[in-house]
Amino acid sequence: MNRIISLSLVTTAVLFASETNTLETISVVETANSKIVKDVSSEQIKSADLAEALMKNIPSISIVRRSGIANDIILRGQKKDNINILLDDAKIYGACPNRMDPATSHVLTNNIESVKVIEGPYDVENFGTLSGLVQVKTKEPTKDLHGEINLNAGSYGYTKASATVSGGTDRFKLLVSTSTETGDQYEDGNGDNFLQQQIKKGVPLVNQYSRDDLDAFEKKTLLTKGVFNINDDQEIKLSYTANRSDNVLYPNTPMDADYDNSNIYTIGYTARNLASFSKELNIDYYYSEVDHPMSTKLRNYTAMGATGYMTNHMKSSIWGTKIKNSMEVANSLVTVGLDTSVRNWKGEKYMTSVMGMQMPSTASLDSTDTTNKAIFTKVEKSFGKLDLEFGARYDYTDIDSINIAKTDKKYASLNANIFGIYNADENTKYFAGIGKSARVPDARELYMGANNDLEDTKNYEADLGFDKTIGNFNIKPKLFYSVLKDYIYNTGTFENIDAKIYGLDISGLYAINDNFSLDYGIAYQRGKKDEDVTDKDLAEIPPLKANLALNYEQDKAKYTAEVIAVDRWDSYDTSAKEQELSGYAIVNLKYTNQLHKNFALTLGLDNVFDKTYASTNTYQDITYVAAGGERVLLNDPGRYGYVNLKYSF
Repeated sequence: MNRIISLSLVTTAVLFASETNTLETISVVETANSKIVKDVSSEQIKSADLAEALMKNIPSISIVRRSGIANDIILRGQKKDNINILLDDAKIYGACPNRMDPATSHVLTNNIESVKVIEGPYDVENFGTLSGLVQVKTKEPTKDLHGEINLNAGSYGYTKASATVSGGTDRFKLLVSTSTETGDQYEDGNGDNFLQQQIKKGVPLVNQYSRDDLDAFEKKTLLTKGVFNINDDQEIKLSYTANRSDNVLYPNTPMDADYDNSNIYTIGYTARNLASFSKELNIDYYYSEVDHPMSTKLRNYTAMGATGYMTNHMKSSIWGTKIKNSMEVANSLVTVGLDTSVRNWKGEKYMTSVMGMQMPSTASLDSTDTTNKAIFTKVEKSFGKLDLEFGARYDYTDIDSINIAKTDKKYASLNANIFGIYNADENTKYFAGIGKSARVPDARELYMGANNDLEDTKNYEADLGFDKTIGNFNIKPKLFYSVLKDYIYNTGTFENIDAKIYGLDISGLYAINDNFSLDYGIAYQRGKKDEDVTDKDLAEIPPLKANLALNYEQDKAKYTAEVIAVDRWDSYDTSAKEQELSGYAIVNLKYTNQLHKNFALTLGLDNVFDKTYASTNTYQDITYVAAGGERVLLNDPGRYGYVNLKYSF
């Protein structure tokens, strides 16, 4: 685990800059309530899977493992649309209703500079931040010529090659990055690959793979980014990200991804110091699209006499525009903005005969537009040792289906929060926040398989904590209590329920001496339904999780021994098809050395003791294959070794 240090340890909040030439502002919320994973492209090189990197580095994040790649995350007991994930301030929504292509799967770690996670409803600039915001920042182009080449190999036939080059002039800078990777089916601690797990767990023959030599995934990416400086105070940024994934296996669900193709386009304009009424003006536009057919063609679809295989071809797209202006008013920093977006989601399903002939298609999801329009404001002000931030946002959302038999929906919500930091001294700060946010149901929840009359989910949350440094020791505990009204929940069909999620996480760093340091983090959450039901446990609430890492650094070498320990998952929702999972602890080792000014070597060994375990439960929201009436669990990877050689200039 890399060092997870509160932002207060690595930067100072400058809420009101006295300079007039640039806006030097760090949000009060971000200062106290964010967790940052830095230098992702250099440190997280085991694989390109962002979900796994976040799980290893942030205790309040758990992985939803569905395959060898393209995994999902749970943040504080919530996932999918309840977490807002931005890739360079652009939204992207996966097309798969079964979450084969979550937002985190459309950007790879080799292209990422940093990831910032803001927990709670403390974001008013973006639509639908219910319980947390994950901001992924990719590499920025440089003026000087720089580049690197990475060659990576690992267990289970994993290979990866990536290259990045960046350079330019005072006026224009350009970055181009590309990668390719492939992997075979991983083996669990018992030495079983995907097909062998299916056979051992009694998966019906029709759902088993037709052969045991299938690759688990193949993935290619391209990132291009350009910055044009009009003058010292104005710039234009453009970027394009392409992701191409082929034949991604999902062994404990009925279908696999034939491919996942995505494109993300962004353009942004920034102007500083336009006048007294504009310290900084930002105008941003983005467009993203995902093309995702999933099918049963790799399974034994003829085992039960089927005449062909089934395909569900899903597509998703969204475009959005935001205008934001910041200015100083009465010794306060005031930000106002307009935000709008249109998300489309649609799908069709069809049979393909054994002779390769495609049958007529029917709609699996009628084309549906979700149109949001919003206005927001944020005010930051200091009162001596007290820093305050207040934010508010008003949303108006239309959800329209092309199918006239489906009921169109309209939602309006006013969201607001206030967050404060009391800086007792340079080593101690106390912080607290309270806020309300909302997110509307998506097209699947409203219209797929039923015409559900769902309300938008509201989150009323309070957070409390402190950040204390004593010599070389830092500790940051945080408590949260979340009241969810009309929470969208799946127990066979989608419905609104009322529930509560509460928890505690503690993170920090102990610099033992000049060479040794200890990173630590622990997270605990509980979720309960308010309804009068037999099982009051809320689904997808991971058990107690601890991340510990001992680091030793000498000269240009770094050694890390990491432990990830998770308690038994014994609080689960049987009515939502969850089951009890055993606890586990895995040990990971990593060695990095800068061999030469141009060459760096990394060696790693994950799950050193080849533990057999399952990290992901079987919530009803995903369609799993079943054996004997029980949903089939997928075991996580067993012992995994890897090596990476980097050449940089």
